[in-house]
Amino acid sequence: MRRLFLSIVAAGIVLVSCSQKFDVCVYGGSASGIMAAYSAAQMGMKVVLIEPSERFGGLTAGGLGYTDIGNKQVVKGLSLQFYRRLGAHYGNLENWVFEPSAAAMVLDEYLSHPNITAVKGYHLVDACKDGTQIRSIRVSRGNDTLSVKSPWFIDSTYEGDLMAAAGVEYRVGREDNSEYGETWNGVHMMYLHQFPDGVDPFVEPGNPESGLLWGISTQELCPEGSGDTLVQAYNYRICLTDSLENMIPIVKPENYDSSRYELLVRLYNAQPDMRDINQYFIWSPMPNRKTDVNNRGAFSTDMIGMNYDYPESSWERRQEIIKAHRDYTLGLLYFTAHDKRIPAEIREYVAGWGLPKDEYEESEHWTPQLYVRESRRMVGEYVATQADCEGTRIAPDGIAMAAYTMDSHNCQRIVIQKDGKYMVKNEGDVEISGGLPYPISFRSLTPKREQCTNLLVPVCCSASHIAYGSIRMEPVFMCMGQAAGLAVSFAKNKGLRSVQDVDYRDIVKVLETDPFQNGTSPDVVMDDASMESVPGWQKGPMKGTYGPSCFTGEKGSSPVVFSAVIPSGGEYLVYSYQHKPQDGINPVTLIELSTGDKFTVNAADVHITGQTTSAWHLLGNVSLNEGDTFSASFSSDGGDGKVIADAVLLVKKD
Repeated sequence: MRRLFLSIVAAGIVLVSCSQKFDVCVYGGSASGIMAAYSAAQMGMKVVLIEPSERFGGLTAGGLGYTDIGNKQVVKGLSLQFYRRLGAHYGNLENWVFEPSAAAMVLDEYLSHPNITAVKGYHLVDACKDGTQIRSIRVSRGNDTLSVKSPWFIDSTYEGDLMAAAGVEYRVGREDNSEYGETWNGVHMMYLHQFPDGVDPFVEPGNPESGLLWGISTQELCPEGSGDTLVQAYNYRICLTDSLENMIPIVKPENYDSSRYELLVRLYNAQPDMRDINQYFIWSPMPNRKTDVNNRGAFSTDMIGMNYDYPESSWERRQEIIKAHRDYTLGLLYFTAHDKRIPAEIREYVAGWGLPKDEYEESEHWTPQLYVRESRRMVGEYVATQADCEGTRIAPDGIAMAAYTMDSHNCQRIVIQKDGKYMVKNEGDVEISGGLPYPISFRSLTPKREQCTNLLVPVCCSASHIAYGSIRMEPVFMCMGQAAGLAVSFAKNKGLRSVQDVDYRDIVKVLETDPFQNGTSPDVVMDDASMESVPGWQKGPMKGTYGPSCFTGEKGSSPVVFSAVIPSGGEYLVYSYQHKPQDGINPVTLIELSTGDKFTVNAADVHITGQTTSAWHLLGNVSLNEGDTFSASFSSDGGDGKVIADAVLLVKKD
């Protein structure tokens, strides 16, 4: 067995002795893993970060540039710093929409930390345990095998391989609703991303003897809410460009078979009035004439039913599944751009896009990162469930927050009978809002004490299928990664023998007082969540609010005032949280600061991109002293409609 590490980092290639002592081993170079490594490194720990693929950053650097955000309030600490560093790259406060190369560049800045040894291209072989402690792991690259010893481990993979190798209990698939008293787990056939009635499933329409079209399962529909081992579909978040100077045309991929897309043709024929590209793909614009293309509709980029054995497969088998998804997706794009049965307007639109020359140069300009939406899920000391998502149960030891819809993509494509006719339907898509935002328990990162005591799992965390669908967003994974990095540092520094003994309050204290872990002054956020009712204003939920609610006031109402005591003196940038224009809302807001500055903000002038309908809008600079009471009052300009008062942000210019 070789006794050397090949450490490949942004600065170059370095040989590191395997006898070097590390305080923590992070397996999985996802964005979560990078934040875990950086967080621990900033606490003085020597970290080895091992990524099994040839690219660091996971989905964040792998095409998911149109960030999934349930509520920006939950994105804090290093995760928020990451989006602000992207903002600096693009000339904004924050950027939630970005190119893969920009994300990779920013993440490389974290990897360049002197306490981090970053290794890529080595995948897990096995783990050696002594009782409840992992003593070492073996990783390999071809015929080259390395052994890594460490007192603490973090599994930040999307698959949970280290967790499984350590003998930690986990689940694959959907629990029966009865297991955790849920209603949205298990089997559900719903209306979103669904075939309309009447789409024939057979190769020869109307003839069951001709067999089923590609991608349709022979399984029967099980009772609603029943559990199984099926896994929600995977796909790619596709980066394309329409810049002729930067474009590589999409050609017919290996193993191309046009019959795989026959259902798509039948779908178009069944929906003659649906001819917009965004009815069949989520075609989201990225900076510099690029895209983040995602699944939408009954037949799209999700390769439904082709990933069931992925979670527990060997490394080699997974590469076959990954290649099959790549071939399917490139084939779908090629088919859509060239097959004459596709409506001309959509065919011509897709034909205008190609692979970007300046992205993924090491992998033929196609992302190597499959969107593994869900794989193994740990059954840890606290299992997050639908009750957490809906706010009927509140974890008392929260170290991060989630705020996304309970979101599961389809798990299977089957045949049903309705009114005496056979037709194809998708099953498994669930999109249900809950009582957001909500805390994620520290115990959702820890295995059961009797199973493993020196491992934390921030990605394949302890949650039911439907709760995981709400948690599984990249900004939240980064928050959980930072918490994991802090946890192992406290375990080491306090001489603890198990991660379960870490006091979550120590983690929370750092996140509150030094969220970026570099001495930067924390933001001052003034939100309505801590405010009482105001005469003439209603407090309640609204799409796109910062936090769970905002104030809406009638024309002529006395101002609503946000205030805070300034913790340290200096120059601050002042932002208000503004919403896109909408019916019934006065687009113009008057804002007056305690410094005497006055602003008129027109919603049409606020720059908002991405999923949310709101964003921080810069008002200006103010100079404040420690102990000052700063305030910002919101009122209507007297025009028609209600005015929104949501939140105020002060960012210190250190």
